Amino acid sequence: MANEEGMIDPFEPQQVREVEGRRVISFGTSSYGYDVRCASEFKIFTNVHTTNVVDPKNFDETSFVSIDENICVIPPNSFALARTVEYFRIPRDVLTVCLGKSTYARCGIIVNVTPLEPEWEGHVTLEFSNTTPLPARIYANEGVAQMLFFQSDEQCETTYRQRGGKYMGQRGVTPPRA
Repeated sequence: MANEEGMIDPFEPQQVREVEGRRVISFGTSSYGYDVRCASEFKIFTNVHTTNVVDPKNFDETSFVSIDENICVIPPNSFALARTVEYFRIPRDVLTVCLGKSTYARCGIIVNVTPLEPEWEGHVTLEFSNTTPLPARIYANEGVAQMLFFQSDEQCETTYRQRGGKYMGQRGVTPPRA
């Protein structure tokens, strides 16, 4: 379904564990889902401007340091935003849920993504929380999370596109929008 309907671009039909002779954290089609990769574009949270509060309705984008690297080091007890390599186009009768890969979770790195609603499309913005007291590494172009797809026997009444959702068509890492 994902390949036939252009839901995932680029689409990897197999699970990939090695690239150019180098072991990677797996990505591509899995048993009941799809393991996405993280692109090399990161926004690391920092408090260099001594912000007193993080406000989702009035987020100060200068709280992020942007980097474009193959490895992102997240400071202890902090987080970073990234995006998937893959661009998603979710059909009207599908809901997609994202879960972090156990390789990262077992290191205290939590991946958070809200559901991808019917008719949403874009690069998925990923949040990596480093829950440890040590710096943590995230590897670009390797697997970071698994997408699970739930197809309904009917189409939803109002889709994300119809509602004019604020994250529709996002490209790149997208910070919070009010």
